[in-house]
Amino acid sequence: MQYIELREKLKDFKIFNLNDIRKIEANFDLRRLNEWQKKNYIKKIRQGFYIFSDLDINEQTLFIIANRIHGPSYISLEMALSLYGLIPESVYGITSVTTQKTKTLKTPIGDFIYRHIRPKLMFGYELREYDENHYKIADIEKAVLDYLYFNSKINNKESFTGLRFNAAEFKEKVDMEKFNKYLLVFGNKALARRTKKFLTYIQHA
Repeated sequence: MQYIELREKLKDFKIFNLNDIRKIEANFDLRRLNEWQKKNYIKKIRQGFYIFSDLDINEQTLFIIANRIHGPSYISLEMALSLYGLIPESVYGITSVTTQKTKTLKTPIGDFIYRHIRPKLMFGYELREYDENHYKIADIEKAVLDYLYFNSKINNKESFTGLRFNAAEFKEKVDMEKFNKYLLVFGNKALARRTKKFLTYIQHA
């Protein structure tokens, strides 16, 4: 298979792997991948995953890639909080929650950070479409709870203030009925106590 054929067949893919290629050509010669990398036609993102070198890298593209290279997973934590306007925009890496192992993947296009969560807690996200592709991202309510769940030291007024959390945006955007339903699913007393303190802080901010 020639590169131009691969490019045409996978033109709608933001990221692809060997399985995607072998659906086009079952006996694909792996040496071609090295050849195409040397010619800068493609870039390896992690073992077995590649992008086309001329891919337009933007936020949504990174989210699609994050979901694909370590999954099942969905965008959450700092990245989602920033996207929803709840914390200042500057976020290091694309943060996700996964049922796989906690892992940080350093790639040519950025760092992808994953935190492990029990399968029971793999909920509270929506599927969004971008340019013929889809990615999963936490609801605003789940993003807040995921963050509090993984950051046990965020538990008092000083630490909440240190986050520069946008209380006005929280009050405007968060569905408290959904928020409380999600909290019950966690079944975590320590998280419930921290969340109560957090909501008190939000109420008086």
